[in-house]
Amino acid sequence: MNLADAFSLIAGTQRNVSFRAYDGSTFGPQDHDAIIEINTPRAVEYLAGAPSQLGLARAYVNGDLDIVGDAYTTLSRLYPLDNSHLTLGDKFQLVKTFGHYALKRPTPPAQERVLSGSRHSKKRDAEAIHHHYDVSNTFYRWVLGPSMAYTCAVFPNAQVSLETAQEAKFDLVARKLGLAPGMKLLDVGCGWGGMVLHAVKNYGVTAIGVTLSAQQAEWGQKAIADAGLSDRAEIRFSDYRDVNETDFDAISSIGLTEHIGRDNYPSYFSFLYDKLKPEGRMLNHTITRPDDSEPTHYRTSFINRYVFPDGELSGPGVIMSAFNDSGFEIRHEENLREHYALTLKHWCDNLENHWDEAVAEAGLGTARVWRLYMAASRMGFDLNTIQLHQMLGVKLGPRGKSGMPLRPNFS
Repeated sequence: MNLADAFSLIAGTQRNVSFRAYDGSTFGPQDHDAIIEINTPRAVEYLAGAPSQLGLARAYVNGDLDIVGDAYTTLSRLYPLDNSHLTLGDKFQLVKTFGHYALKRPTPPAQERVLSGSRHSKKRDAEAIHHHYDVSNTFYRWVLGPSMAYTCAVFPNAQVSLETAQEAKFDLVARKLGLAPGMKLLDVGCGWGGMVLHAVKNYGVTAIGVTLSAQQAEWGQKAIADAGLSDRAEIRFSDYRDVNETDFDAISSIGLTEHIGRDNYPSYFSFLYDKLKPEGRMLNHTITRPDDSEPTHYRTSFINRYVFPDGELSGPGVIMSAFNDSGFEIRHEENLREHYALTLKHWCDNLENHWDEAVAEAGLGTARVWRLYMAASRMGFDLNTIQLHQMLGVKLGPRGKSGMPLRPNFS
């Protein structure tokens, strides 16, 4: 059995994906728009040693495996793989031919990261954030575009620009929070400061943003100074748990909950609940799993080893329950997963349009991690294997007063 035979046996013949390998074997037309290319025996060692997304990722990041054509298109045609058609004889032949490759265990690419120490300690969380967010502000500028917003945008329609959609997201959050002049906003996991800047400029609030990325904080502080807003806005290089101020009118958490860890949801929401004034609102914007019917596998997934160390997703019900149990009255909830698929399409296009610059800035291995991660994530939102939820909660005042209008004044 050669490598092309193995590919066609495992993937099937109706995937509309071609194949070629260093052993000279091929499958399908070789001028196709989607081709998997095995360049070295080490690729087979990676795939045999970890026959999952992790093995494919290791081979791809190191350049031992290539995706010829658009990564999203190719992955979408291959996923999900259903091996129920394989007979015992097929499996025996695969093990007989390729089993010895699994014993090689080649060294993973340098971009793979396994953290040490206590999970979600302040030190380890800082290390995890540094791994992902301190790649390079210039690299992120190529991928994210001028908004430097690294969370799901909200598209009024599919034709608007990414920058317009990111502004629409920040404005939706501001309206859900009921921001008004004179209010105090805390933005936890603030990134490069997009929400802080939008709220201060457009709603007349004062705002503090906190991030564990030194490069993000540096960028955000400069953006605030350039906008002449230093008297009303601040981006801190800090753990959110080190914020000492209280009596905020509103809190936004846009893309932080994914890094908190499921066991820490109660303390996370309780800490932020205590930071709010009565009738204050919190908007929690987070990636979730569709449900909790499958194990997380967070320690061995591609995303956790290469992209978000210690990241952990839960179903929306788990997060909502923790949000509610910490004292918040939940007033609104929505799933924006189609918006995240479209956001990722723009980021993928940005990376491809600036591929040479991105490689020069961050290195080929890192650029390949991002190409694979963003294409796979886009596919996940399309197929509903991941979702994006916004949950709005209120800290009730005396006698159950919420301060909310009778009907929402946001859409």
